[in-house]
Amino acid sequence: MKANNRKLDLICMGRVAVDLYGQQVGARLEDMGSFSKYLGGSSGNVAYGTARQGLKSSMLARVGDEHMGRFLKEELDAVGVDTSHLVTDKERLTGLVLLGIKDTETFPLIFYRDNCADMAITAEDVSEEYIASARCLAITGTHLSNPQTREAVLTALKYARRHGVKTALDIDYRPILWGLTALGDGETRFIASESVTAQLKDVLHLFDLVVGTEEEFHIAGGSTDTIEALRSVRAVSQAEFVCKRGPLGCSVFSDVIPDSLDEGITIQGVRVDVLNVLGAGDAFMSGLLRGYLNNEGWEKSCAYANACGALVVSRHGCAPAMPSKEELDNYLARADSVPRPDLDPELNHLHRVTTRRKQWHELCVLAFDHRSQLVDIANESAADLGRISTLKDLIFKASKEVAQEAELAGKAGILCDSRFGQSVLNDATGTDCWIARPIEQPGSRPLTLEHGNIGSQLVHWPLEHIVKCLIFCHPDDHSGMQQVQENAVIEVYKACCQSGHELLLEVILPEGMPKGDAQYVQLLKRFYALNVKPDWWKLPPLSADSWTQVSALIEANDSHCRGVVLLGLNAPADELKAGFDAASTCSWVKGFAVGRTIFAQPSRAWLANKIDDAILIDQIKANYHAIIQCWQQRAAPVYGQNNITESTSSTLLTNSL
Repeated sequence: MKANNRKLDLICMGRVAVDLYGQQVGARLEDMGSFSKYLGGSSGNVAYGTARQGLKSSMLARVGDEHMGRFLKEELDAVGVDTSHLVTDKERLTGLVLLGIKDTETFPLIFYRDNCADMAITAEDVSEEYIASARCLAITGTHLSNPQTREAVLTALKYARRHGVKTALDIDYRPILWGLTALGDGETRFIASESVTAQLKDVLHLFDLVVGTEEEFHIAGGSTDTIEALRSVRAVSQAEFVCKRGPLGCSVFSDVIPDSLDEGITIQGVRVDVLNVLGAGDAFMSGLLRGYLNNEGWEKSCAYANACGALVVSRHGCAPAMPSKEELDNYLARADSVPRPDLDPELNHLHRVTTRRKQWHELCVLAFDHRSQLVDIANESAADLGRISTLKDLIFKASKEVAQEAELAGKAGILCDSRFGQSVLNDATGTDCWIARPIEQPGSRPLTLEHGNIGSQLVHWPLEHIVKCLIFCHPDDHSGMQQVQENAVIEVYKACCQSGHELLLEVILPEGMPKGDAQYVQLLKRFYALNVKPDWWKLPPLSADSWTQVSALIEANDSHCRGVVLLGLNAPADELKAGFDAASTCSWVKGFAVGRTIFAQPSRAWLANKIDDAILIDQIKANYHAIIQCWQQRAAPVYGQNNITESTSSTLLTNSL
């Protein structure tokens, strides 16, 4: 098979495990109070990192038949890694690693890999057809340390050589994984061993590319003099050598080893403030393989590699810290002026928005995050407030049935609160459902949060839950009100950036102040000027001309914005349809989030015991279907004739929640 006709760019074979990273930077591992869960393992990281760099990568390994194994598969799937040969091992657990960041020189690490799944891979797991389908096979040194995994690696290498597949080795020397240190000493990076050197030398001739730090070449070559080690490796291998030199960059050796490292093809590194060196080598390999497999030459390939490593050492975690292709290119264009990538707003924003998992191209959202409104309705009927939670369960049941009947896979969503709807949130989480939940105290102006500090809230939220923040604001607000509210929104936005949650910012003009499209355009412009870039906007219907202005603002300030959902208004379907029609020429409007129009009247009757559960569900379903139909049948407006005017928009807004 010709290389340019192969299905895959890269197969990564080796370690894939779960990293549990201590969240308290500066603490001993003994003192860690909480951990973040990430995909890890050198080969897993490289598969993940190269996929983010645009390569068609695949993972050849084993994971356990349990939650952690499924987590790893889902993480790889999410970035586009082929997992067709990620074998589920029903007899072993997925490997785990506990890691911490004590200081810039101390990174305590414990491997939990006793009889773990990825070390149980066998030659029978390696398909010749599969290996032949890739342009390159990348191996890590760990799998040469065990007779069974070594046999599997040699089998894969045999198939690769037979079919003209490039072969790459990341020496990835971990003394503990060769049985050379105490079980708890995962941090030690180098111990000389004649046995390890002999085992590595025995296979080095099978590779086209060998990558390692100076210490890793020391173990491969059997000498602590780097030049002598490289010459020793060259004696048994004609591969291209890439020697990683930390902040000095890297040097490439394609032929005879010279008298100094600098005489190789040397590409200077990017100097950054180091937070965490763990995973930097995997990031380096990911960037290197991007250039190497795209035939971009050593200078470009090593520039990618150095920059990937620099970005990862400045961040917490390994796989999640890997840059996207767009992010890496942006960094390389500005690297000299970005000494702290972790503090650069442009890079941080790109990392946040170009690594999103699921795409939402269209949304039909049932919004029932109402709290005070439903309390008022319940009080009108002297209904027990405890019934509101049951009501929300029934609304959610209706929404699920509609999503199935209307074939809304990948388009259905809910907006629900935790005060009355926690059971709904629990049921919806982990399904194919867009989920947002409110944080504001209902009706508050200035904005206050219902459950206090936003940071302490988000630590308990599933990452897939979107933060919905409703703010009643106006361009003519007095400076005191404006400052308090803007500071609150900025704090919420920064918390979302830190936690990894998406933000839906809902903007409504307050009662008693001038209302029109112009004010909404002004508010969007103001928030962007504050460097607040919500993932989603929630706005009322506007005129087609105003949507043109909104589009220009979004494109100029955040081309990666998820989009806009239209406010759910307590208005008849024909008025909602007019709003949908006016927005139809704006590609940023992804759908609607409608509430009371769908559930208000049935809920009032149900709380008053005038209808039963079945009738409530049927009525909500009928209303929801009608709104979906209005959205799906929206028509492009004729300018000057069917647009919603500013005055019409304001009239509709009066009925807004």
